[in-house]
Amino acid sequence: MTTRILIVRTSSLGDLVHMLPAISDIARHVPDASIDWLAEEAFAEIPSWHPAVHEVIPVAHRRWRRHWWAADTRRERAALRATLGARRYDVVLDMQALMKSIWLVRQTRGVRHGLDWKSAREPLASLFYDVRHRVEFWQPAIVRQRALAAAAFGYAVEGPPDFGLHALTDGVAIEPAALIMPSASRDDKLWPDADWRQVFDDLQGRGLALRLLAGNEAEQARAQALICGRADAAVLPRMGLRQVADQLARARIMVGLDSGLTHLSAGLGRPTIGIYKASTPVRTPLQGPAYTASLGERGQAPDAGRVRAAIAEALDEARAEAPRADSPAPMGGAG
Repeated sequence: MTTRILIVRTSSLGDLVHMLPAISDIARHVPDASIDWLAEEAFAEIPSWHPAVHEVIPVAHRRWRRHWWAADTRRERAALRATLGARRYDVVLDMQALMKSIWLVRQTRGVRHGLDWKSAREPLASLFYDVRHRVEFWQPAIVRQRALAAAAFGYAVEGPPDFGLHALTDGVAIEPAALIMPSASRDDKLWPDADWRQVFDDLQGRGLALRLLAGNEAEQARAQALICGRADAAVLPRMGLRQVADQLARARIMVGLDSGLTHLSAGLGRPTIGIYKASTPVRTPLQGPAYTASLGERGQAPDAGRVRAAIAEALDEARAEAPRADSPAPMGGAG
């Protein structure tokens, strides 16, 4: 008998990546699970990459809140409410436990699960669930998500996290290039230009081309300035999420600030170095099947020497693993 499940985890990019291993766990432990996922429209591609996800239901909260009472917004909200109201789920699992997710949860039909008062970042959210679960707060996000899913469905978490992204990486040829993410959503996350240049010298000294990711015009300008005068260095054009994922999957290594794309690189199984300066890696460390390093701490950025040492370790480990590159990949779960 099919178990119909709705996951509520709308944003952000990194948070959706952190959720993927819990989906693999559910698919492995819940027979005949049919998993739908309610996700922010800008990141809805991420859930669709997991083979166990049946349908992604987009929500446009970020866009709607700018014009909440506009006619188009009201129509779109009404359409979403009708979609959710027409479906009956066995389990509605809110993985956010925020008041902004509760307004979505309340529109669903099914037994609503979420974190309890002591576990939720916004404790009031726990009052709206039918079933509440205790999950220790100060744990890595991936660990918390897997623990909450396990509590909701009654199984024990086993093994390393499986992101279910093998369709994006299987058979992909690795290129002699380093992907760099020097931009972030906040200026206090930025790393000094002089440190970046030392890292670039190191990577190019190892024969790697530099490919920088950037989004808006300001990020493009910053990235261009960082590689000014360098050969075999380029700022990639702005791309969709799948195109970025394809670039990450081919990279020899990725070095980036604490951003969703850096976490995606780790989930794709690429050696990944994350630079933390305005946030702590305690709750959102990089995790993945290849080498990862989460360097720095809130108010204590790592220096270039520490990042270069991690790069050397990552590339040494990748070389040691190379003979096993043809071994079968783990299953990502099946819906």
